Amino acid sequence: MGGDFGPSVVVPGALQGARETGAKVLLVGIEEEIRKQIAELKAEDGEGELFEVVNATQIIEMTDKPSEVVRGKRDSSMHVACKLVRQGEADAFISAGNSGVAYACGMFIIGRIPGVERPALASLMPTEKSPMLLLDVGANAECRPHHLFQFAVMGSTFVKDILGYEDPRVALLSNGEEEGKGNPLVKDSYELLKQASHLNFVGNAEGSDLFTGDVDVVVCDGFVGNVALKLSEGLARSIRHLLKRELTHNGILPRLGAALSMPAFKSFKKIVDYAEYGGAPLLGLKGIAIVCHGKSNEKAICSAMKLANSYISKGTQQRLVEAISANEELSSFAMSL
Repeated sequence: MGGDFGPSVVVPGALQGARETGAKVLLVGIEEEIRKQIAELKAEDGEGELFEVVNATQIIEMTDKPSEVVRGKRDSSMHVACKLVRQGEADAFISAGNSGVAYACGMFIIGRIPGVERPALASLMPTEKSPMLLLDVGANAECRPHHLFQFAVMGSTFVKDILGYEDPRVALLSNGEEEGKGNPLVKDSYELLKQASHLNFVGNAEGSDLFTGDVDVVVCDGFVGNVALKLSEGLARSIRHLLKRELTHNGILPRLGAALSMPAFKSFKKIVDYAEYGGAPLLGLKGIAIVCHGKSNEKAICSAMKLANSYISKGTQQRLVEAISANEELSSFAMSL
């Protein structure tokens, strides 16, 4: 029921994702509205095995406080969906609704991997070479060094499995590449990550390094990460608009050039389109959770389904548990600092 467009986008996107992956989707929300969308799509005919409707009568508003929803709106779609994951009746939770509530429901209903203090919201981002994972992008505005250490462990494990990177290069987002740059959080986290021999820690990365493709995982606190993510989305959108304006409003030659360049523009749009990546996995939970952009379209929901399916089929969740367990000693040491 969440996101800017609700069932009108979520239902067709989820059903398309089910068709492409072969995974069954549980559509959780107000049954009458969901079935109305299904009827309009004529999905009942021969596709009944693809989906199941789970009724949830309450709707979460963007103004609702996460703690109040967890305690008070127990029949909301997020609450019910997370409970299905906790009980083993579903393998993954996907939502385009209130991200703060999604985080709270994930934390308190699905629960955290033993040893994880703060789950992190991780976003796949395009670069000049291959996608890069940035985390945290909004779940934790204030962090301590051991949180960033665990983000690095989980991020490295995730891209190994999902993207197939053999030895992911992990960096800290800072205001300078040199060791010793950054605020106290970055400086202390740098010293901690240097001790993690199993991580390919390459040092600090500046904001300008995010899109070169020279790092695979970048860690930061959720406040900085969210600003970086929103700035990136806004810049990509503005570049598209500026190019379109300049190439279509300055005479016949620029318009001819724009027509000839159309394949390149389409390729560029695909690379920077968040809908290609689906959503941000919430790493550190006992189950799989994907938080989608509030403005997600059908394609983004479908992509989130494919990401979740890949997550499940590759057994990434179990490797995250193993990675946290393997680093328990260093993580415990970090917490004591």
